[in-house]
Amino acid sequence: MTDHAPYTSPLAAELGPDVRDRFLRYVTIDTQSDPDSSEFPSTAKQLDLSRMLVDELQELGVTDARLEDGYVMASLDGTGSTVVALLAHVDTTSDAPGAGVKPRLIENYDGGDITYDAAPGLLLSPVESPDLRAQKGRDVITTDGTTLLGADDKAGVAAIMTAVHYLHAHADAPRPPLRICFTPDEEVGKGISHLDLDALGAEVAYTLDGSTAGTIEDESFSADEMIVRFTGRQTHPGTAKDKMVNAMRLAGRFLDALPYAEAPETTSDREGFVHPYSIEGAVSEVTLRLILRDFDTGVLEERGRRMTKLAEATAAPFTDASVEVTITEQYRNMKDHLRERPEVAGIAVRAIETAGLKPIQGFIRGGTDGSMLTAKGLPTPNLFTGMHDIHSLKEWVSVQDMADSAATIVHLVRAWSKL
Repeated sequence: MTDHAPYTSPLAAELGPDVRDRFLRYVTIDTQSDPDSSEFPSTAKQLDLSRMLVDELQELGVTDARLEDGYVMASLDGTGSTVVALLAHVDTTSDAPGAGVKPRLIENYDGGDITYDAAPGLLLSPVESPDLRAQKGRDVITTDGTTLLGADDKAGVAAIMTAVHYLHAHADAPRPPLRICFTPDEEVGKGISHLDLDALGAEVAYTLDGSTAGTIEDESFSADEMIVRFTGRQTHPGTAKDKMVNAMRLAGRFLDALPYAEAPETTSDREGFVHPYSIEGAVSEVTLRLILRDFDTGVLEERGRRMTKLAEATAAPFTDASVEVTITEQYRNMKDHLRERPEVAGIAVRAIETAGLKPIQGFIRGGTDGSMLTAKGLPTPNLFTGMHDIHSLKEWVSVQDMADSAATIVHLVRAWSKL
C-alpha cells in the first residue's frame, strides 16, 4: 500500500482535506433553481453561495473576484499563450428537496449497503450503484436521506476552488492565464444565457460537471424543443354531435401515435428520443411541449420532420381542426465543434493520466453549459467530479474522487502552460 492511500496520488492526498471541507460547507447552502421562474437567476438564494465564493476567492488573494450579472467571475494571471476557463454551476435541481441538507461523511467506507436513519427503507447499495464498489476504504459523503446532496454541481465548485487555492499558493509554477466562472441556473437550461463571453475572455474552457473519476465527455446530444398546438372547435356538449372537435382528443391521438421505441424509457447509449413533457389546454386548444434528442444532428432534424408530419396527419381528418408546429434549436452536439480543436480534449486526457487515472472517453445523454458554450465558439468539454446518483435522495460522492478532480485541474493547467 502506498503512503498516500486511499488517494490516487500524493497531490490528491494533499488536496483532499481542502476539497472535503469546502464541499461540506457549500452543500449546506440551499441553491435550488426554479424551472418556472422568469427571473435570472431563477432564485435569489443561489447568490448566497455565489457571494460566499467571491469572498473566499478574495481571501485567497484573487483580488478581481466579483459577482457580475449573476455570475462569479475571477482570474489568475499566467504566462501561457492560451486563456483557459474553468466553470461549474452553483444551482441544484428541483427534482428532490434541497433545503436543510445534512451531509453525512462515512470515513473508511466498508463496501456494504448504506442505510439512512432519517429515511427508513432508503438504501444505497453497490448492487444498484456499481461505482460505489470502487470506494471501499475511502471516504463517502451522502445525505441523511431526506434531501439531495448537491454534488451536482458543488463537487465541481469545490474541485475548482481547491485547485485555484493550490495554484495561487504555487504561483511560481508555470500556468496559462486562467478564468474562473461559477454559473447559476444550469439545471433549468439558462446557465450561460446571460454570460458575456467577451468579458470571460477565454479561448478554451472546461466544465467540471461529470460523474465517474477519469471521465471526459466531449460529445453530447443535439437538442431541439418542439411545440405542438392543436386547435379544435368548442360547442355546447349537449349539441356537439358532428360539430365539436375536441383539441384534447387530438392531443391524445398524437401522443398515442408517438413511437414508443423512441421514448426516453426505451432508449439508451447513443439512441435518440422524443419526449413529451408538458401539456396544457382545453377543448378549443391544447399545447404540447416535447424535447427531441439525438447525437447525430441530421437524424435529429429528420425526427423533427417525422413528428411534424405525425401532428399534421392527426389534425387532417377534421375540417374544423388545425395544428401549428414550432421547432426551436436548444443546443448541438459539442463534438461537431470540438473536432476542429482536438487538442482541447487531448490535453485533458493527458492531465487525467498524469493524475494517475485511466481516462474514460464518455458522452452525455443530455447537455451541459459546455454544450452551449461550444456552440457559441468556446470549445468546452466536460470533466469528472465524482458525483453519483444525482437528482436523488441517494446522491453521493467520495472525497478521494473530488481530490482527483482537483488534481486533474492542476495538471490540466500545467499542461496548457507548455503550449
